[in-house]
Amino acid sequence: MSPSFDPTAARADVLAKIARAAKAAGRAPGDVTLVAVSKQQPWERIGPILAAGQTVFGENRVQEAMARWTGKAQGLELRLIGPLQSNKAREAVAFFDVIETLDREKLARTLAEEMARQGRTPRLYVQVNTGDEPQKAGVAPAAADAFIADCRKAYGFSIEGLMCIPPADEPPGPHFALLAKIAARNGVAGLSMGMSDDFETAVRFGATSVRVGSALFGQRAPAQA
Repeated sequence: MSPSFDPTAARADVLAKIARAAKAAGRAPGDVTLVAVSKQQPWERIGPILAAGQTVFGENRVQEAMARWTGKAQGLELRLIGPLQSNKAREAVAFFDVIETLDREKLARTLAEEMARQGRTPRLYVQVNTGDEPQKAGVAPAAADAFIADCRKAYGFSIEGLMCIPPADEPPGPHFALLAKIAARNGVAGLSMGMSDDFETAVRFGATSVRVGSALFGQRAPAQA
């Protein structure tokens, strides 16, 4: 991290931008949750954000999150925002408060089994692949309605929200609008959309949570060999 980078000031700046975008859209700033994306970040970057009052954090990988947060998560909300393999469902159900990447029937079935076995019910978001990108996780937009209905009927899930990651080479606005439209017609309230480069746009399109990493923590440290 650059010596001149101040995570506390960065968080204040992000929150101010969220507030301005919300007010411009006729929304209350408090209606948008800032999810600090702590994946691959060393603790010396996370500590100042914690000390500034941040309580909601997003992680991409189950094992990495467990290594980072075990024993340190009291009073925090941890969200899994990366793809979830079915064989990691047991740990994910036990560890996370929110799982944002439900996107296939096999995973829904496995999560339902683990939730029943553990007596623990993390809140669930369905990930929608708004760009129909073959390399990206998420249910296709055309299949989203049926998948949400199946999750509710077959497994009794209360789907809290939808999540998307727009294609990197396209304007994000139409993708956020599409996600909001799918959510509205399915009676889903939560919209997890927007990252460091486009979270203000996401707020204007109705995001209830934004997932911000580099704008909070600075550029990620290089991976260690």
